[in-house]
Amino acid sequence: MKALYLEDINKEFILIDKEKPTAGPGEVVVQVRAAALNRRDVWIQRGKYFIKEYPAILGSDCAGVVTEVGEGVDQSWVNREVLVDPSKNWGDNPRVHSAAYTILGMPEQGAFAEYVKVPAANLHQKPEHLNFEEAAALPLAGVTAYRALFTKCELQPGEKVLVTGAGGGVALFAIQFALAVGAEVWVTSGSEEKIQAAKDLGAAGGANYKQENWGKELKAQAGGFDVIIDSAGGEGFVQLVKLAKPGGRLSMYGGTTGMIGQINPAELFWKQLSIYGSTMGTAQDFAGMLKLVTDKSIRSVVDVTYPLEEGEQAMRYMEEGKQFGKIILTVG
Repeated sequence: MKALYLEDINKEFILIDKEKPTAGPGEVVVQVRAAALNRRDVWIQRGKYFIKEYPAILGSDCAGVVTEVGEGVDQSWVNREVLVDPSKNWGDNPRVHSAAYTILGMPEQGAFAEYVKVPAANLHQKPEHLNFEEAAALPLAGVTAYRALFTKCELQPGEKVLVTGAGGGVALFAIQFALAVGAEVWVTSGSEEKIQAAKDLGAAGGANYKQENWGKELKAQAGGFDVIIDSAGGEGFVQLVKLAKPGGRLSMYGGTTGMIGQINPAELFWKQLSIYGSTMGTAQDFAGMLKLVTDKSIRSVVDVTYPLEEGEQAMRYMEEGKQFGKIILTVG
């Protein structure tokens, strides 16, 4: 089979021939039709991920067709169109993953290949309203957004939500999911075009965080927020604390702008704010996310597709950060 191969840190992705995987007990082999890039893949290429096991075949997200099942797996999965929950070994505590937790694509072989082997327990039927590219966009980003919004922040219909960094995969799903349950959604971005694109999806408005006093301007437009979903951290998080309503909940799933600046503790305790760290999700989170997507006919936002052999070009495009939506590799 063809696979996208990363030899070591800062090496380019290249296409190689590799032996096709074989399903063991409790496992299946999926013929990959589409796979999605995540920021995680760029971090691994740059040696910034906490696991460093090279060479590697990355890829956490995929959709495809089951071609082989191992011992103990229902044969009816064969030839079914599926997507894969990329989480493994979450553990028994729904509040936090176990020390053994891993994500498809490192240390085990991931989905940037014509075939991938996964536990049968991680299979889900592909929603009928999604094509393979849209389905592949969903798993990692979708479950991260769902857990942050609903499991952690317990978002309710009619509440006001702020999503930072509109354009990224998790942020876009957070926007779509919040709108789907009847929340009022606002966004931030460093791009006026991305703010407008978010408004086209249904967001009420937004602020450009590159502009001076963006926090005050957003407060003047929207008032405070019940729920804030953030991927950046950094000095901007101080503004988010100021933007949170009394009793507000903030969930952070990334830290692209680094260490958080000086926050006035009184703003936290006097407003009785809750701040949650969140990443990925449990099997229950994944099932809940998929049910929401199916019930509300939510379609993933796909920015661009590349063939598998152009994986290196796709990575460089992701590293530039210009995308609005998911970047997809088509396979076969």
